[in-house]
Amino acid sequence: MADREGSMENMEGLRQKHMTMTELRDFYKDKRVLVTGHTGFKGSWLCRILTLCGSKVTGYSLTPPTDPSLFGIAGLEDTMESIIGDIRDLNHLRQVFEQVQPEIVFHLAAQPIVRDSYKNPVYTYETNVMGTVNVLECVRLTESVASFLNVTTDKVYENREWEYGYRECDPLDGYDPYSNSKSCSELVTHSYQKSFFLEGGCAVSTSRAGNVIGGGDFANDRIIPDCVRAAARGEDIIVRNPHSTRPYQLVLEPLAVYLEIAMRQYEDRRFAGYYNVGPDDKDCITTGELADLFCSAWGGGLCWINKWVGGPHEANFLKLDCSKIRSVFGWKPRYGVKEAVEKTVEWSKAYLEGQDMLMVMDRQIEEFFG
Repeated sequence: MADREGSMENMEGLRQKHMTMTELRDFYKDKRVLVTGHTGFKGSWLCRILTLCGSKVTGYSLTPPTDPSLFGIAGLEDTMESIIGDIRDLNHLRQVFEQVQPEIVFHLAAQPIVRDSYKNPVYTYETNVMGTVNVLECVRLTESVASFLNVTTDKVYENREWEYGYRECDPLDGYDPYSNSKSCSELVTHSYQKSFFLEGGCAVSTSRAGNVIGGGDFANDRIIPDCVRAAARGEDIIVRNPHSTRPYQLVLEPLAVYLEIAMRQYEDRRFAGYYNVGPDDKDCITTGELADLFCSAWGGGLCWINKWVGGPHEANFLKLDCSKIRSVFGWKPRYGVKEAVEKTVEWSKAYLEGQDMLMVMDRQIEEFFG
């Protein structure tokens, strides 16, 4: 992979332009696509984009991790092939790969919550590390797979709390069990790529995204879902760590990158590699600033209060250097954090008003991609 990544720097990057729905449809129409973690927040949005593109989408995941869930609210089970299963179950996963014969695989299934990883580290490692091993083993044994993307996180890096953005070549050594398990997931992917796919076959990449926000995230211990729940109850928002800095972006931003990476490397293996995806530096803001934006977008005099409720270590400062993806793909964010918060509030208010949420999703997707 090192040689292939080096050759990418000599390739003419794709100029600054956004991937459109027309371009996505032209490529993804009728492609057999398998998405692990399809019942989660990001997985649900990704599957809907793929369905709108005309892909033959199969999802493999546990039941939705929250109640309510975006997957259930939007009725996505009726729009795609949804298989309930555990990525720790290699035999079941292997059967699904044999049945579907996917051409493209997006691996999103994970235990994604930092604080939960302290409560149940063994489950977190089993899911995030051995789950990745199982998915890659199925990719290795399934000749139809031409493009594989492992979705990890900005937290894979050894975080030194410095003001510089982390680059793809920086050490991988996450602190907490979630972050560390995702670092291990990266290393597993690198090993499989070098051991089994270096001379041909499936193109393999990973993508390390920052904090995503958007409509339909009901997870615990995440700032925007906490904001929405408090606003719906007419209560002040409790912010437990208002001075921590994170790279926030609308959920559709990294999904657009995932779709482009999988497409480009399918067409040309030289695009395979490891990619950060995050917002502009100006959108790396504190949790308190994010809460301010949310209160302003929501209106009605909504406020937040600083109330530390205790808990294990979490990073205070973290951002990514996205120079590589800008150079290789000509990528740049479509929305800033202010617009991302506004889109999240728009979706959340539509949900509370009882609107057709599949139509709301489709509208936001079409607006984003154009």
